[in-house]
Amino acid sequence: MTVLVLIVLAVISFLMGRSRSRLVAVSRGGVKAMHSLPKHYGYMTAIWAALPAFILLVLWVAFEPTILRDMVINSLPAEIQQLSDSRIGLYYNQLVGYAIGQVDISRVTEAQVAAADYYNSLLATSHILQTGLVVILAVLGGLLALRRISPKLRARNHVENVIQWVLFICSFIAVLTTLGIVLSVLLEAMRFFEMIPVTEFLFGLEWSPQVAIRLDQVGASGSFGFIPLFVGTLLISAIAMLIAVPVGLMSAIYMSEFASRRFRSVTKPILEILAGVPTVVYGFFAALTVAPFIRNLGESLGLSVSSESALAVGIVMGIMIIPFVMSLSDDIINAVPDSLREASLGMGATMRETIVKVLFPAALPGIVGGILLAVSRAIGETMIVVMAAGLSAKLTANPLEAVTTVTVQIVTLLTGDQEFDSPKTLAAFALGLALFFVTLTLNIIALVVVRKYREQYE
Repeated sequence: MTVLVLIVLAVISFLMGRSRSRLVAVSRGGVKAMHSLPKHYGYMTAIWAALPAFILLVLWVAFEPTILRDMVINSLPAEIQQLSDSRIGLYYNQLVGYAIGQVDISRVTEAQVAAADYYNSLLATSHILQTGLVVILAVLGGLLALRRISPKLRARNHVENVIQWVLFICSFIAVLTTLGIVLSVLLEAMRFFEMIPVTEFLFGLEWSPQVAIRLDQVGASGSFGFIPLFVGTLLISAIAMLIAVPVGLMSAIYMSEFASRRFRSVTKPILEILAGVPTVVYGFFAALTVAPFIRNLGESLGLSVSSESALAVGIVMGIMIIPFVMSLSDDIINAVPDSLREASLGMGATMRETIVKVLFPAALPGIVGGILLAVSRAIGETMIVVMAAGLSAKLTANPLEAVTTVTVQIVTLLTGDQEFDSPKTLAAFALGLALFFVTLTLNIIALVVVRKYREQYE
Protein backbone atom coordinates (compact mmCIF):
# COMPACT_ATOMS: atom_id res chain seq x y z
CA MET A 1 0.00 0.00 0.00
CA THR A 2 2.82 2.40 0.88
CA VAL A 3 4.57 1.67 -2.41
CA LEU A 4 1.38 2.44 -4.34
CA VAL A 5 1.01 5.75 -2.48
CA LEU A 6 4.62 6.58 -3.27
CA ILE A 7 4.11 5.85 -6.97
CA VAL A 8 1.04 8.11 -7.05
CA LEU A 9 2.96 10.92 -5.36
CA ALA A 10 5.83 10.52 -7.83
CA VAL A 11 3.43 10.79 -10.80
CA ILE A 12 1.78 13.87 -9.30
CA SER A 13 5.20 15.40 -8.68
CA PHE A 14 6.19 14.77 -12.28
CA LEU A 15 3.07 16.50 -13.60
CA MET A 16 3.52 19.45 -11.23
CA GLY A 17 7.19 19.82 -12.10
CA ARG A 18 6.50 19.79 -15.81
CA SER A 19 3.68 22.33 -15.43
CA ARG A 20 5.83 24.54 -13.21
CA SER A 21 8.66 24.56 -15.78
CA ARG A 22 6.24 25.54 -18.54
CA LEU A 23 4.92 28.44 -16.47
CA VAL A 24 8.47 29.63 -15.81
CA ALA A 25 9.29 29.28 -19.50
CA VAL A 26 6.28 31.36 -20.55
CA SER A 27 7.34 34.18 -18.24
CA ARG A 28 10.87 34.09 -19.72
CA GLY A 29 9.89 34.03 -23.38
CA GLY A 30 9.39 30.32 -24.15
CA VAL A 31 10.92 26.89 -23.66
CA LYS A 32 14.13 27.98 -25.40
CA ALA A 33 14.96 30.11 -22.37
CA MET A 34 15.10 27.01 -20.16
CA HIS A 35 18.19 24.86 -19.87
CA SER A 36 16.22 21.59 -20.16
CA LEU A 37 12.94 20.39 -21.59
CA PRO A 38 9.82 20.47 -19.37
CA LYS A 39 9.82 16.70 -19.05
CA HIS A 40 13.30 16.80 -17.47
CA TYR A 41 12.06 19.17 -14.79
CA GLY A 42 9.17 16.78 -14.22
CA TYR A 43 11.54 13.83 -13.90
CA MET A 44 13.73 15.78 -11.48
CA THR A 45 10.74 16.66 -9.29
CA ALA A 46 9.57 13.04 -9.30
CA ILE A 47 13.04 11.85 -8.31
CA TRP A 48 13.24 14.31 -5.42
CA ALA A 49 9.82 13.16 -4.26
CA ALA A 50 10.29 9.40 -4.68
CA LEU A 51 13.96 8.60 -4.08
CA PRO A 52 14.44 9.81 -0.47
CA ALA A 53 11.06 8.40 0.53
CA PHE A 54 11.90 5.07 -1.14
CA ILE A 55 15.23 4.89 0.72
CA LEU A 56 13.38 5.51 3.98
CA LEU A 57 10.87 2.78 3.10
CA VAL A 58 13.64 0.26 2.34
CA LEU A 59 15.43 1.01 5.62
CA TRP A 60 12.15 0.78 7.53
CA VAL A 61 11.30 -2.61 6.02
CA ALA A 62 14.85 -3.86 6.70
CA PHE A 63 14.99 -2.91 10.38
CA GLU A 64 11.32 -3.25 11.34
CA PRO A 65 11.36 -7.02 12.10
CA THR A 66 14.41 -6.73 14.38
CA ILE A 67 12.99 -3.79 16.31
CA LEU A 68 9.59 -5.44 16.74
CA ARG A 69 11.23 -8.67 17.88
CA ASP A 70 13.29 -6.88 20.55
CA MET A 71 10.26 -4.96 21.82
CA VAL A 72 8.08 -8.08 22.01
CA ILE A 73 10.77 -10.18 23.70
CA ASN A 74 11.40 -7.43 26.27
CA SER A 75 7.67 -7.55 27.14
CA LEU A 76 7.73 -11.30 27.84
CA PRO A 77 7.82 -12.71 31.38
CA ALA A 78 11.22 -12.89 33.06
CA GLU A 79 11.31 -16.69 33.03
CA ILE A 80 10.96 -16.67 29.24
CA GLN A 81 13.71 -14.10 28.75
CA GLN A 82 16.10 -16.29 30.75
CA LEU A 83 15.86 -19.12 28.21
CA SER A 84 18.51 -19.76 25.58
CA ASP A 85 18.49 -17.76 22.35
CA SER A 86 17.26 -20.74 20.33
CA ARG A 87 14.38 -21.39 22.76
CA ILE A 88 13.42 -17.72 22.77
CA GLY A 89 13.52 -17.70 18.97
CA LEU A 90 11.22 -20.71 18.81
CA TYR A 91 8.87 -19.13 21.37
CA TYR A 92 8.79 -15.87 19.40
CA ASN A 93 8.20 -17.58 16.05
CA GLN A 94 5.28 -19.50 17.54
CA LEU A 95 3.55 -16.39 18.85
CA VAL A 96 4.13 -14.55 15.55
CA GLY A 97 2.62 -17.52 13.75
CA TYR A 98 -0.43 -17.23 15.97
CA ALA A 99 -0.57 -13.46 15.39
CA ILE A 100 -0.74 -13.88 11.60
CA GLY A 101 -3.12 -16.83 11.77
CA GLN A 102 -0.77 -19.69 10.92
CA VAL A 103 -0.76 -21.35 14.37
CA ASP A 104 -3.84 -22.62 16.19
CA ILE A 105 -4.67 -21.17 19.60
CA SER A 106 -4.42 -24.61 21.19
CA ARG A 107 -0.65 -24.60 20.54
CA VAL A 108 0.12 -21.33 22.34
CA THR A 109 0.02 -20.21 25.97
CA GLU A 110 -1.78 -17.24 27.47
CA ALA A 111 1.50 -15.31 27.61
CA GLN A 112 2.03 -15.93 23.91
CA VAL A 113 -1.52 -14.78 23.14
CA ALA A 114 -0.90 -11.53 25.02
CA ALA A 115 2.45 -11.08 23.29
CA ALA A 116 0.79 -11.75 19.92
CA ASP A 117 -1.78 -9.02 20.60
CA TYR A 118 1.07 -6.67 21.52
CA TYR A 119 2.88 -7.65 18.35
CA ASN A 120 -0.18 -6.86 16.21
CA SER A 121 -0.59 -3.46 17.86
CA LEU A 122 3.08 -2.65 17.28
CA LEU A 123 2.83 -3.79 13.67
CA ALA A 124 -0.25 -1.63 13.03
CA THR A 125 1.42 1.40 14.60
CA SER A 126 4.57 0.75 12.57
CA HIS A 127 2.61 0.66 9.31
CA ILE A 128 0.84 3.92 10.12
CA LEU A 129 4.11 5.66 10.98
CA GLN A 130 5.76 4.19 7.91
CA THR A 131 3.11 5.48 5.54
CA GLY A 132 2.94 8.87 7.24
CA LEU A 133 6.69 9.49 7.20
CA VAL A 134 7.01 8.31 3.59
CA VAL A 135 4.22 10.63 2.47
CA ILE A 136 5.66 13.59 4.40
CA LEU A 137 9.15 13.04 3.02
CA ALA A 138 7.84 12.64 -0.53
CA VAL A 139 5.77 15.83 -0.30
CA LEU A 140 8.66 17.82 1.16
CA GLY A 141 11.04 16.53 -1.52
CA GLY A 142 8.60 17.38 -4.30
CA LEU A 143 7.98 20.90 -2.94
CA LEU A 144 11.70 21.55 -2.58
CA ALA A 145 12.28 20.48 -6.18
CA LEU A 146 9.44 22.72 -7.39
CA ARG A 147 10.99 25.73 -5.67
CA ARG A 148 14.33 25.08 -7.39
CA ILE A 149 12.92 25.14 -10.92
CA SER A 150 14.49 28.03 -12.84
CA PRO A 151 15.90 28.66 -16.33
CA LYS A 152 19.47 28.03 -15.13
CA LEU A 153 18.70 24.76 -13.35
CA ARG A 154 20.35 21.85 -15.19
CA ALA A 155 17.48 19.42 -14.73
CA ARG A 156 18.55 17.07 -17.52
CA ASN A 157 22.07 16.73 -16.09
CA HIS A 158 20.60 16.14 -12.65
CA VAL A 159 18.32 13.36 -13.91
CA GLU A 160 21.11 11.71 -15.92
CA ASN A 161 23.44 11.73 -12.91
CA VAL A 162 20.80 10.10 -10.73
CA ILE A 163 20.14 7.43 -13.37
CA GLN A 164 23.87 6.81 -13.69
CA TRP A 165 24.21 6.30 -9.94
CA VAL A 166 21.20 3.99 -9.90
CA LEU A 167 22.76 1.88 -12.66
CA PHE A 168 26.07 1.82 -10.79
CA ILE A 169 24.36 0.70 -7.58
CA CYS A 170 22.52 -2.06 -9.45
CA SER A 171 25.81 -3.27 -10.96
CA PHE A 172 27.49 -3.10 -7.56
CA ILE A 173 24.67 -5.12 -6.01
CA ALA A 174 25.10 -7.76 -8.73
CA VAL A 175 28.83 -7.96 -7.97
CA LEU A 176 28.21 -8.17 -4.22
CA THR A 177 25.61 -10.88 -4.77
CA THR A 178 28.09 -12.92 -6.78
CA LEU A 179 30.76 -12.47 -4.14
CA GLY A 180 28.28 -13.40 -1.42
CA ILE A 181 27.32 -16.61 -3.21
CA VAL A 182 30.95 -17.58 -3.76
CA LEU A 183 31.99 -16.78 -0.19
CA SER A 184 29.02 -18.60 1.35
CA VAL A 185 29.84 -21.73 -0.63
CA LEU A 186 33.57 -21.35 0.00
CA LEU A 187 33.26 -20.98 3.78
CA GLU A 188 31.04 -24.04 4.14
CA ALA A 189 33.30 -26.00 1.80
CA MET A 190 36.29 -25.12 4.00
CA ARG A 191 34.44 -26.59 6.98
CA PHE A 192 33.97 -29.77 4.95
CA PHE A 193 37.66 -29.93 4.03
CA GLU A 194 38.54 -29.66 7.71
CA MET A 195 36.81 -33.04 8.17
CA ILE A 196 37.64 -34.66 4.83
CA PRO A 197 41.04 -34.17 3.14
CA VAL A 198 41.02 -32.24 -0.14
CA THR A 199 42.97 -35.00 -1.87
CA GLU A 200 40.40 -37.61 -0.88
CA PHE A 201 37.61 -35.43 -2.28
CA LEU A 202 39.33 -34.50 -5.55
CA PHE A 203 40.90 -37.85 -6.35
CA GLY A 204 38.66 -40.35 -4.56
CA LEU A 205 37.04 -42.98 -6.76
CA GLU A 206 34.05 -43.79 -4.53
CA TRP A 207 31.08 -41.69 -3.51
CA SER A 208 29.05 -42.85 -0.51
CA PRO A 209 28.33 -39.89 1.80
CA GLN A 210 26.69 -41.97 4.56
CA VAL A 211 28.46 -41.33 7.87
CA ALA A 212 28.14 -43.53 10.95
CA ILE A 213 26.15 -42.08 13.84
CA ARG A 214 27.77 -44.38 16.45
CA LEU A 215 31.35 -45.54 16.72
CA ASP A 216 30.30 -49.22 16.63
CA GLN A 217 28.19 -48.77 13.48
CA VAL A 218 29.48 -50.71 10.48
CA GLY A 219 29.22 -49.92 6.78
CA ALA A 220 28.74 -46.17 6.98
CA SER A 221 32.23 -44.73 7.21
CA GLY A 222 31.61 -42.37 4.32
CA SER A 223 33.39 -42.03 0.98
CA PHE A 224 33.56 -38.60 -0.60
CA GLY A 225 35.30 -39.12 -3.92
CA PHE A 226 34.35 -36.45 -6.47
CA ILE A 227 35.56 -38.33 -9.55
CA PRO A 228 32.49 -40.59 -10.09
CA LEU A 229 30.13 -37.60 -9.96
CA PHE A 230 32.34 -35.54 -12.24
CA VAL A 231 32.64 -38.35 -14.78
CA GLY A 232 28.87 -38.94 -14.70
CA THR A 233 28.22 -35.23 -15.25
CA LEU A 234 30.65 -35.08 -18.18
CA LEU A 235 29.24 -38.28 -19.70
CA ILE A 236 25.64 -37.08 -19.70
CA SER A 237 26.62 -33.57 -20.82
CA ALA A 238 28.76 -34.94 -23.64
CA ILE A 239 25.90 -37.10 -24.94
CA ALA A 240 23.56 -34.12 -24.77
CA MET A 241 26.02 -31.90 -26.65
CA LEU A 242 26.60 -34.54 -29.33
CA ILE A 243 22.89 -34.30 -30.06
CA ALA A 244 22.15 -30.63 -29.42
CA VAL A 245 25.12 -28.95 -31.10
CA PRO A 246 25.00 -30.59 -34.58
CA VAL A 247 21.21 -30.57 -34.81
CA GLY A 248 20.85 -27.06 -33.41
CA LEU A 249 23.66 -25.61 -35.50
CA MET A 250 22.51 -27.23 -38.73
CA SER A 251 18.96 -26.09 -38.05
CA ALA A 252 20.20 -22.55 -37.52
CA ILE A 253 22.15 -22.57 -40.79
CA TYR A 254 19.15 -23.84 -42.72
CA MET A 255 16.76 -21.38 -41.07
CA SER A 256 19.12 -18.48 -41.73
CA GLU A 257 20.40 -19.20 -45.23
CA PHE A 258 18.05 -21.60 -47.01
CA ALA A 259 14.56 -21.50 -45.52
CA SER A 260 11.91 -19.25 -47.01
CA ARG A 261 10.56 -16.40 -44.95
CA ARG A 262 7.19 -18.10 -44.59
CA PHE A 263 8.72 -21.41 -43.51
CA ARG A 264 10.99 -19.63 -41.03
CA SER A 265 8.14 -17.63 -39.48
CA VAL A 266 6.22 -20.85 -38.79
CA THR A 267 9.00 -23.30 -37.93
CA LYS A 268 11.21 -21.27 -35.61
CA PRO A 269 8.46 -20.48 -33.05
CA ILE A 270 7.45 -24.15 -33.06
CA LEU A 271 11.02 -25.23 -32.34
CA GLU A 272 11.37 -22.62 -29.61
CA ILE A 273 8.31 -24.06 -27.86
CA LEU A 274 10.62 -26.87 -26.73
CA ALA A 275 12.49 -24.33 -24.60
CA GLY A 276 9.31 -23.59 -22.66
CA VAL A 277 8.51 -27.21 -21.79
CA PRO A 278 9.16 -27.86 -18.06
CA THR A 279 12.11 -30.12 -17.33
CA VAL A 280 9.87 -32.46 -15.33
CA VAL A 281 8.02 -33.23 -18.57
CA TYR A 282 11.31 -34.14 -20.22
CA GLY A 283 12.03 -36.30 -17.17
CA PHE A 284 8.77 -38.20 -17.64
CA PHE A 285 9.54 -38.57 -21.34
CA ALA A 286 13.00 -39.95 -20.57
CA ALA A 287 11.83 -42.34 -17.83
CA LEU A 288 8.67 -43.66 -19.51
CA THR A 289 9.53 -43.60 -23.21
CA VAL A 290 13.20 -43.20 -24.11
CA ALA A 291 14.78 -45.32 -21.37
CA PRO A 292 12.50 -48.39 -21.95
CA PHE A 293 13.01 -48.06 -25.72
CA ILE A 294 16.80 -48.03 -25.38
CA ARG A 295 16.71 -50.94 -22.93
CA ASN A 296 14.51 -53.05 -25.23
CA LEU A 297 16.64 -52.13 -28.24
CA GLY A 298 19.82 -53.07 -26.41
CA GLU A 299 18.38 -56.39 -25.25
CA SER A 300 17.36 -57.22 -28.82
CA LEU A 301 20.97 -56.61 -29.84
CA GLY A 302 22.33 -58.71 -26.98
CA LEU A 303 23.55 -55.75 -24.91
CA SER A 304 23.11 -55.24 -21.19
CA VAL A 305 21.38 -51.88 -20.79
CA SER A 306 20.42 -50.41 -17.43
CA SER A 307 16.84 -49.27 -16.97
CA GLU A 308 18.29 -45.89 -15.92
CA SER A 309 21.03 -45.38 -18.50
CA ALA A 310 23.11 -42.26 -19.12
CA LEU A 311 22.32 -42.59 -22.83
CA ALA A 312 18.60 -42.05 -22.32
CA VAL A 313 19.19 -39.02 -20.11
CA GLY A 314 21.72 -37.55 -22.52
CA ILE A 315 19.41 -37.96 -25.52
CA VAL A 316 16.48 -36.26 -23.82
CA MET A 317 18.69 -33.54 -22.40
CA GLY A 318 20.09 -32.93 -25.88
CA ILE A 319 16.56 -32.60 -27.26
CA MET A 320 15.80 -30.07 -24.53
CA ILE A 321 18.91 -27.99 -25.37
CA ILE A 322 18.39 -27.95 -29.16
CA PRO A 323 16.23 -24.78 -29.09
CA PHE A 324 18.92 -22.87 -27.17
CA VAL A 325 21.66 -23.74 -29.65
CA MET A 326 19.39 -23.24 -32.67
CA SER A 327 17.92 -19.90 -31.60
CA LEU A 328 21.19 -18.34 -30.46
CA SER A 329 23.14 -19.59 -33.48
CA ASP A 330 20.42 -18.37 -35.85
CA ASP A 331 20.50 -14.87 -34.37
CA ILE A 332 24.29 -14.80 -34.50
CA ILE A 333 24.48 -15.96 -38.12
CA ASN A 334 21.87 -13.38 -39.14
CA ALA A 335 23.98 -10.71 -37.44
CA VAL A 336 26.89 -11.35 -39.86
CA PRO A 337 27.01 -8.40 -42.32
CA ASP A 338 25.48 -9.11 -45.71
CA SER A 339 28.57 -7.58 -47.31
CA LEU A 340 30.55 -10.71 -46.39
CA ARG A 341 27.98 -12.94 -48.05
CA GLU A 342 27.78 -10.80 -51.15
CA ALA A 343 31.56 -10.49 -51.45
CA SER A 344 32.03 -14.25 -51.19
CA LEU A 345 29.31 -15.05 -53.71
CA GLY A 346 30.56 -12.29 -56.00
CA MET A 347 34.03 -13.89 -56.04
CA GLY A 348 32.45 -17.07 -57.38
CA ALA A 349 32.19 -19.10 -54.17
CA THR A 350 29.33 -21.53 -53.81
CA MET A 351 26.79 -21.24 -51.00
CA ARG A 352 28.44 -24.13 -49.17
CA GLU A 353 31.86 -22.49 -49.40
CA THR A 354 30.40 -19.18 -48.25
CA ILE A 355 28.85 -20.80 -45.18
CA VAL A 356 31.89 -22.90 -44.27
CA LYS A 357 34.67 -20.40 -45.01
CA VAL A 358 33.00 -17.03 -44.42
CA LEU A 359 29.80 -17.06 -42.38
CA PHE A 360 30.69 -19.76 -39.88
CA PRO A 361 34.14 -18.35 -38.98
CA ALA A 362 32.72 -14.84 -38.71
CA ALA A 363 29.94 -16.03 -36.40
CA LEU A 364 32.15 -18.44 -34.45
CA PRO A 365 32.63 -16.22 -31.35
CA GLY A 366 28.89 -15.91 -30.87
CA ILE A 367 28.30 -19.58 -31.62
CA VAL A 368 30.88 -20.56 -29.01
CA GLY A 369 29.06 -18.37 -26.50
CA GLY A 370 25.75 -20.04 -27.36
CA ILE A 371 27.25 -23.50 -27.01
CA LEU A 372 28.72 -22.48 -23.67
CA LEU A 373 25.27 -21.52 -22.44
CA ALA A 374 23.99 -24.89 -23.62
CA VAL A 375 26.80 -26.70 -21.80
CA SER A 376 26.02 -24.78 -18.62
CA ARG A 377 22.37 -25.77 -18.95
CA ALA A 378 23.35 -29.41 -19.38
CA ILE A 379 25.74 -29.39 -16.41
CA GLY A 380 23.18 -27.72 -14.16
CA GLU A 381 20.21 -29.89 -15.13
CA THR A 382 18.80 -31.92 -12.25
CA MET A 383 15.22 -33.07 -12.76
CA ILE A 384 15.82 -35.24 -15.84
CA VAL A 385 18.76 -36.98 -14.17
CA VAL A 386 16.82 -37.63 -10.97
CA MET A 387 13.86 -39.16 -12.83
CA ALA A 388 15.70 -41.11 -15.51
CA ALA A 389 19.26 -41.77 -14.31
CA GLY A 390 18.82 -42.31 -10.60
CA LEU A 391 21.27 -41.67 -7.76
CA SER A 392 23.86 -44.38 -8.37
CA ALA A 393 27.39 -42.90 -8.37
CA LYS A 394 29.38 -45.21 -10.66
CA LEU A 395 32.78 -44.53 -12.14
CA THR A 396 32.14 -45.63 -15.71
CA ALA A 397 32.30 -44.31 -19.25
CA ASN A 398 29.69 -46.76 -20.49
CA PRO A 399 26.60 -44.77 -21.55
CA LEU A 400 24.42 -47.87 -21.11
CA GLU A 401 24.91 -47.88 -17.32
CA ALA A 402 23.30 -45.74 -14.66
CA VAL A 403 25.23 -42.72 -13.42
CA THR A 404 24.46 -39.56 -11.49
CA THR A 405 25.60 -35.95 -11.62
CA VAL A 406 26.95 -33.34 -9.23
CA THR A 407 23.74 -31.29 -9.12
CA VAL A 408 21.61 -34.33 -8.28
CA GLN A 409 23.84 -35.18 -5.33
CA ILE A 410 23.70 -31.58 -4.09
CA VAL A 411 19.91 -31.73 -4.09
CA THR A 412 19.94 -35.13 -2.38
CA LEU A 413 22.31 -34.02 0.36
CA LEU A 414 20.32 -30.87 1.17
CA THR A 415 16.82 -32.41 1.01
CA GLY A 416 14.87 -32.48 4.27
CA ASP A 417 15.97 -31.36 7.74
CA GLN A 418 19.76 -31.44 7.77
CA GLU A 419 22.35 -30.56 10.39
CA PHE A 420 25.11 -28.40 8.96
CA ASP A 421 27.84 -29.89 11.12
CA SER A 422 28.34 -33.27 9.45
CA PRO A 423 30.47 -34.12 6.40
CA LYS A 424 27.41 -35.53 4.63
CA THR A 425 25.61 -32.17 4.52
CA LEU A 426 28.71 -30.01 4.06
CA ALA A 427 29.72 -32.17 1.10
CA ALA A 428 27.02 -30.39 -0.92
CA PHE A 429 28.93 -27.11 -0.61
CA ALA A 430 32.18 -28.79 -1.65
CA LEU A 431 30.39 -30.16 -4.71
CA GLY A 432 29.01 -26.70 -5.46
CA LEU A 433 32.49 -25.18 -5.21
CA ALA A 434 33.93 -27.80 -7.53
CA LEU A 435 31.12 -27.24 -10.01
CA PHE A 436 31.78 -23.51 -9.85
CA PHE A 437 35.42 -24.01 -10.84
CA VAL A 438 34.40 -26.35 -13.67
CA THR A 439 32.04 -23.77 -15.17
CA LEU A 440 34.64 -21.03 -14.60
CA THR A 441 37.16 -23.06 -16.59
CA LEU A 442 34.64 -23.46 -19.41
CA ASN A 443 34.07 -19.70 -19.40
CA ILE A 444 37.81 -18.99 -19.62
CA ILE A 445 38.22 -21.40 -22.52
CA ALA A 446 35.29 -19.82 -24.35
CA LEU A 447 36.69 -16.31 -23.79
CA VAL A 448 40.04 -17.36 -25.24
CA VAL A 449 38.37 -18.78 -28.35
CA VAL A 450 36.10 -15.75 -28.76
CA ARG A 451 38.98 -13.29 -28.38
CA LYS A 452 41.15 -15.13 -30.87
CA TYR A 453 38.57 -15.17 -33.67
CA ARG A 454 37.11 -11.76 -32.85
CA GLU A 455 40.49 -10.14 -33.51
CA GLN A 456 40.64 -11.92 -36.85
CA TYR A 457 37.23 -10.91 -38.20
CA GLU A 458 36.63 -7.44 -36.79
